[in-house]
Amino acid sequence: MLQLAATRCSNRERQDTPVRTSVQQQQLRHLSIHEYRAANLLRTYGVGVPYGEVARTAEEAEVIAKKIDGDDMVIKAQVLAGGRGKGTFDNGLKGGVRVIYSPTEAKMFASQMIGHKLITKQTGARGRICNSVYICERKFARREFYLAILMDRSTQSPVIVASSQGGMDIETVAKETPDAIITTPVDINKGVTDDIARNIATKLGFSEQCIEDAKNTIQRLYQIFMEKDATQIEINPLSETSDHQVLAMDAKLGFDDNAEFRQKEIFSWRDTSQEDPDEVKAAEYGLNFIKLDGDIGCLVNGAGLAMATMDIIKINGGSPANFLDVGGGATPEAIRSAFELITNDPKVTAIFVNIFGGIVRCDAIASGLIHVVQQMNLRLPIVCRLQGTNMKEAADLVNNSGLKIFSITDLQGAAEKVVDLSKIVKMARDIDVGVEFTLGI
Repeated sequence: MLQLAATRCSNRERQDTPVRTSVQQQQLRHLSIHEYRAANLLRTYGVGVPYGEVARTAEEAEVIAKKIDGDDMVIKAQVLAGGRGKGTFDNGLKGGVRVIYSPTEAKMFASQMIGHKLITKQTGARGRICNSVYICERKFARREFYLAILMDRSTQSPVIVASSQGGMDIETVAKETPDAIITTPVDINKGVTDDIARNIATKLGFSEQCIEDAKNTIQRLYQIFMEKDATQIEINPLSETSDHQVLAMDAKLGFDDNAEFRQKEIFSWRDTSQEDPDEVKAAEYGLNFIKLDGDIGCLVNGAGLAMATMDIIKINGGSPANFLDVGGGATPEAIRSAFELITNDPKVTAIFVNIFGGIVRCDAIASGLIHVVQQMNLRLPIVCRLQGTNMKEAADLVNNSGLKIFSITDLQGAAEKVVDLSKIVKMARDIDVGVEFTLGI
């Protein structure tokens, strides 16, 4: 939700994919935390949130529901994805966010959510596992607003994005009523002053009784943003209740992974069950890896070159199976780890190695590549394009290796070759003929 609003408001680049110069400096992705974690963090800063607790079993959900004053409650599946309310569980239960009216209902719905995958518009068909639910009191909003804080590259400062139309997708607001979005750059040396916060609260439309509370809430959210190295603080909706409380009804918080060394507690909240297992493994290896739906594996050094590689595969009629940036140090260990990730995908039919040898010499990369292919006994066809220092020596090593690694220096020619090989392997699989026979290996 936040990214589109920020793009429309500041025309900035996506802040979660910077170009990087080494494996050690790679920013894999911004940490996201579950809603109950976000609510607990907001409470510690004095931000108003409805009372609630997390449950990891149906029995715990029933106990928590009994603590809540009144019969109106909400049960929310703790899954790191948007669109939970409109999602569907793999057991057929519709809705990952539901209003409930008794501890018995809390137990019943928790038993149908916990341990099951929730499929939403953001998770794709695979869905994401729900390991816990958040039971909280239901508050009735008099008005609902949207408020987010993020870094804005165009002004090189934090920016507060707010709208009087909360409780709905900010993308829809940006598209249909862009004038309803208020953007306020913040001088990082001065912070959010009383005047700035009060002006935002007034423009949003908080009542006179709530202006001061809304001002304090905005300032406290900015304090969290700065002190916790956040990349986004998104509250949707930020509500004024019927009894004139200012409450953050839902929160989406993200944190800069470069700050992990000083935000140990927050990063201990990372839930790897919400991430692709291969991507988790890649992070352990220091690789930047994202699984895609295609069948041509890519092993590249440099984010920009990786994007160009995927583009040229697509242009030539192929489909990339992954984004994989091994960074500046394309060592044999990194290459082996990368091949393991690529070959874990049964759809992969060919591999494109596209390396620029600047920090590491091409001949050293070629030697490492040959060793790994022999050690792993890889049978998939590999197209290898090595450009840079000692590229001729690298090509000689590959061509004299006796392995079916195709060394091609021209990018277009290499892309054409890997797409052709991929088609041959797919055809061989379709008619159940060995890949070695089909390729003449």
